[in-house]
Parts: sequence; structure tokens; C-alpha cells
Amino acid sequence: MKKRKTLYLKFIITYLIFGVLSFITIATFTSSKTTDYLVKNEAAALYKEATLISNKYATYFYNDSVSRTDIEDQLSAIDTLTSAAIWIINSDGHIMYTTRYARILNNTIENFDPVSDIGTYSVNDFYGIFPEKTLSVFSPITYNYTVPGYVVINYPMESIMEKQEKIMLISYITLGIVFILSTIILIVFTDAVYIPLNQVTTAAEKYAEGDLKYTFDVNRTDEMGYLCAQLNYMANRLSEQEDNQKKFIANVSHDFRSPLTSIRGYLEAMVDGTIPPEMHDKYLSILLNETERLTKLTNSLLTLNNLNTTGMVLEITDFDINKVIKDTIETFEGTCKNKMLKVNLVLSGKELFVSADMTRIQQVLYNLIDNAIKFSDNEKTIKIETTEKNDTAFVSVKDEGIGIPKDSLKHIFDRFYKTDLSRGKDKKGTGLGLSITKEIIKAHHENINVISTEGVGTEFIFTLPKSKEEDI
Repeated sequence: MKKRKTLYLKFIITYLIFGVLSFITIATFTSSKTTDYLVKNEAAALYKEATLISNKYATYFYNDSVSRTDIEDQLSAIDTLTSAAIWIINSDGHIMYTTRYARILNNTIENFDPVSDIGTYSVNDFYGIFPEKTLSVFSPITYNYTVPGYVVINYPMESIMEKQEKIMLISYITLGIVFILSTIILIVFTDAVYIPLNQVTTAAEKYAEGDLKYTFDVNRTDEMGYLCAQLNYMANRLSEQEDNQKKFIANVSHDFRSPLTSIRGYLEAMVDGTIPPEMHDKYLSILLNETERLTKLTNSLLTLNNLNTTGMVLEITDFDINKVIKDTIETFEGTCKNKMLKVNLVLSGKELFVSADMTRIQQVLYNLIDNAIKFSDNEKTIKIETTEKNDTAFVSVKDEGIGIPKDSLKHIFDRFYKTDLSRGKDKKGTGLGLSITKEIIKAHHENINVISTEGVGTEFIFTLPKSKEEDI
């Protein structure tokens, strides 16, 4: 599978596009809106000054009640305060006073039509007088119920643009700081998410290719570290299962090959006369035992396969577990006599009723007792005990056999597993009995545990729910 490295690249490209778009937005939209705001704010302030002048000072230009010099001094002070030129213009466009631009004094503005601009402002060259755009604010002068002229305050747009540039500089600096902070976040994201995720992706590809031995180390304690640890654990478990399956295939192949070789050898010997007819019954009995061994192995494999695919359907009934133990022991009476084994039954009361699938529990008991007999030396004791606590029954099968190596204890319930010690004792075993036992107990939602010491013996203990019927 070809590895794709596009997600992170797309993320980086998106991040850069976001930065560029943010810059463009500030340079255009924010710049325009800032200029509009400054113009409107300055126009509002200047209009207040223009209204004050038209109401308080400008009328004196049309009467002699106050010295004109005093009025001009006041207007010059306002000019200095506002940094704006103050003009008094007659309705016909004649400029009768200005605090600045003495060159235009007494000039007449052609096509002067202030009616449309009264109470508002304009940004232009003011009828061609200024070489650059200027903010002009108008306020009418009212005298004897007429409008003889207007107060016009002209403020250079250059001053407004200087303020705008300062504000924009702050905006650009802020954008730069945000971009730097987001870059730091991106670096942290890369280290915390992308790099571990890339390692996980690489590991997944390795596992998909069958390389279950591949491991990777992410020294993190967060969710990503947990994910990586779980992935490593999964690969390790899959690798162990793969090894167990290989061992199982080797064991099953050996277990199939040995009886098939014997069967073929004996049949060929019987056909070609090497084995005389009078001895056929003896060797047919051997062939029958070998076929039974193959049947047992096949049935075990089918049982496990059914457990894997369809699950286990239980027929729960109430039965006396003590009686089932006694009945199961009777099937081993001949084997126990041959090995001179003593079976010690320590049962809780005369009866101990449990709720379970009796046939399946018989299979569990058969497997555990069969193992106890196989791995016990002659003249030893097998102890089977039942106890009860609260609503739970405990069943123990204990032998004085060869025991289980400490390293093998955690694997004995694994499917397809056989210890090296068991191979010498159990020539006909498949290594599947305990796996089936575990699945049966698990299907009952109960537990089975093992305690073993090598050279001393082994004890299996499993639990079952006690019957809730009081009148049984």
C-alpha cells in the first residue's frame, strides 16, 4: 500500500493560506473601515467646532458689534487647537476670511453650492483649491433670518491617514504576534499529534505487510501515547498468536502424520503379506486406536472453530454438580486402577445444585480429570473438591503430577499451546482441551484459575452459579 503524506501538507497549505488571507483582509477591509471611521469621527468633531463658530463668532463678520480683530484672534486659536483651516464664505462663494491660505482670500469659488453639503462633510479637493483630498465640514451662518454665508473647516486628509497608518501598524503587529503564536501551536501539534500519528501509520503499514515484529516507541503519557502503546501491545499479541498458530500447525501436522504413517504402514504390511492373516485382528485393533486419535483431534478442532464463528449456545438447567463429578470419575475407573491412582472426593454436602449447561460442564470436568490422570505418576492422589460461598460454587481438581513451568502458566489456556513437559506425558493430546474448557467457563460468565508448582502438582479451580430454586 502506497503511503500518502497529503493530510499534513494540506494542513500547512491551509495554515499559510489563512495567514495570507488574514493579511489581505487587514490590508483592504480593515484599512478601509479604519479610514472611514477616522473620517467620520474627525468630521463629527469638526462639525461641532464649525457649529460653535457659526453660532458664536461668524455673525460678527456681518455687523460691527465686536472688533473683527478679536474675532480673528478667536478663530486663529481654534485653528491652532484643531489643526484645521477655518474659512468664512459668503453664499455666492466669496471667501471673506481664512485662517490659512491667504492667497485665496477675497477669491470667489465658482459654482459654489453648499446647500447639498450643509450639515455633512465631503472629502475632495474642494472645488479644485487643494492639490490633495481634504476633509471639508460645512455649517451655515444664520443672521437676520437669512443665511449670508457658511463656516467651512478644512482638515488635511494627510493627518487622518497618518493616524490610520499608526492603527494599521498596530493591526499588522497584532497579526504577526497571532501568526507567531499559531506557528508555535502548529509546532506543538506536529510534535504531539502528527509525528506520533505518522509513526502509528508506519506501524500499521508494517503490520499490514505482515511484519508483526515491528515496534516503535512514543514516550508520551497522553491519549496518543496510550494509542501507540495499545498498538504495540496488539502487534505483540498478534505476533504471539501467529507463533502459536505456527506451533499448532506443526503439532497438528505431527499428530496427524504419526497415526496416518502407522495406519498406512500396517495396511501395506497386511496387503503384501508381511503381517500374516492370523495377526490381522491385533493390528486392526491398533488401526482402530489410531483412527480414534484422529477423530478426537478433528472433533477438538471443529469445537474450537464453532466457538470462534457461532459462539456457544448453552442449555442452562439446575443439576447436582456433586453427582456429575461422581459420574465423570466412574468413566476413568479403569485408567485409575491401571496407574494405581487414588481419587479423593471432598464434596460440599450430599447435593450441590448449580445453574449451568450440564453437558458442557461434564466436558470441563472430563478434560480436567483426564489431564490430572495423564500428568500424575503411579500411586499418586487426585483430589476433587466442591465448596460454596454465598451464591457461588467452587470446583477444584488437584493432582500430584509433574506441574506446569512458571513461564507456561500464562499460556496454558491459549489455543494450540502445549508445554514441552506435557509432550512426553500426553502422546495423544492435541493441546486444545484447556482452550475448550476456558471457552465453556467463559460462556457461563464464570472464572477458571490454575495454581501449579513444577514437580509438585497442579490445581484447577472454576466457579459456577448456585441454583436459585429453593425447593430443589
